[in-house]
Amino acid sequence: MSAFELTALSPLDGRYQEKTVALRPLCSEFGLIRYRLLVETAWLRLLAATPEVSELPPFSAAALARLDAIDAGFDETGAARVKELERATNHDVKALEYFIHEQFEGDAELTAARGFVHFACTSEDINNLAYALMLRDTRQTVLLPQLDAVIGKLTALAHEAADAPMLARTHGQPATPTTLGKELANVVARLHRQRDGVAWVEILGKFNGAVGNYNAHLAAYPAVDWPALAERLVAGLGLAFNPYTTQIEPHDWMAELFDALARANTVLIDLCRDVWGYVSFGYFRQQVVAGEVGSSTMPHKVNPIDFENAEGNLGVANALLEHLARKLPISRFQRDLTDSTVLRNVGVAAGYTLLAWQSLQKGLGKLRVDAATLARDLDAAHEVLAEAIQTAMRRHGVENPYEQLKALTRGQAIDAATLAAFIDSLPLPADEKRRLATLTPATYTGLAARLARDI
Repeated sequence: MSAFELTALSPLDGRYQEKTVALRPLCSEFGLIRYRLLVETAWLRLLAATPEVSELPPFSAAALARLDAIDAGFDETGAARVKELERATNHDVKALEYFIHEQFEGDAELTAARGFVHFACTSEDINNLAYALMLRDTRQTVLLPQLDAVIGKLTALAHEAADAPMLARTHGQPATPTTLGKELANVVARLHRQRDGVAWVEILGKFNGAVGNYNAHLAAYPAVDWPALAERLVAGLGLAFNPYTTQIEPHDWMAELFDALARANTVLIDLCRDVWGYVSFGYFRQQVVAGEVGSSTMPHKVNPIDFENAEGNLGVANALLEHLARKLPISRFQRDLTDSTVLRNVGVAAGYTLLAWQSLQKGLGKLRVDAATLARDLDAAHEVLAEAIQTAMRRHGVENPYEQLKALTRGQAIDAATLAAFIDSLPLPADEKRRLATLTPATYTGLAARLARDI
């Protein structure tokens, strides 16, 4: 264990650092600087390929290869040098500009182009695209695959438990039976919808100068179609172009993405609480892991810690995601700096989300259906068949069916014999009585099994 792990303020960088390692190259300070570098060099390449910018001739193949090497070779040593320059400039983006100048040393062609690094840019031109690339890659390479893994495990469990009859509970009270698999299938269906919501958010970028009007661009080169060139840059980075902004891209798309992630997390909080309850009832048993301890004093304990861990971290993630979504689209006049410090926490929100999803996958993998406990609960709740009987009575025109069953069953535990005697006393056709008499709580599950298998 490193000293850093013991002294880190955030558990994401301490206790849980191994579980969030996939986010480090993307959402860390290093990741942000690397994405900024990619934007700066992409802009320089595009300017050199623009005929109207005559003072910057097209780059040779060797110069382009050198730029590619600067991008590909950027590592933590390079990031440390940028931070060293920042201590002198007290400006992170300007420090990167000076770092790029240093990388051009010894290359006459690129050195001559130094004046066009960060040409006509405000820092936010670079930053908004850097964060857009960061969130695009985080979504595609980390979050969506992890969410898909959760959905996959939950789907497999829903299929496995499709035919496992279970006493439902509405308002915490015994209710019409279902199957354990169908209840999990409900969550799978919800997650598919929320997964699509996360995936479909369009990621936007802007590149239009200090207040969004291309003022400096036009002052230098009036003949260039700057909006078209900016759109080429943004689209070339794989992003959608936002032509109307102040100094900052307004971050509405970020709010959409963070809200979508929060909705998915809310569905999973609901799942965690339900599974926790099913474990408490004994409907699920948890696979015992050799060497693990459930309690420091009670040796028998096998606690649902993975679902508790997931629920807690989902709550932290959503607190951050909801703040990001509410705060980032608001900026005074043409800009204030409050978004800058808040944006540095997008990786933290992603980290707690990732941590929770990993705990969920681990917990789901330990669950084993306990058919005997499910059957025992059902057998003790014959009163739930009142719905079926009174509905059949309605079909055959029996007077006051609901009221009769209410008088028999409301607030009372009913056994099979009591219910059989009641059915036999009803003015129903003999075949209908026989059909109702064959019903048990375990067989009164409707289409639950089919619905679970079809998910």
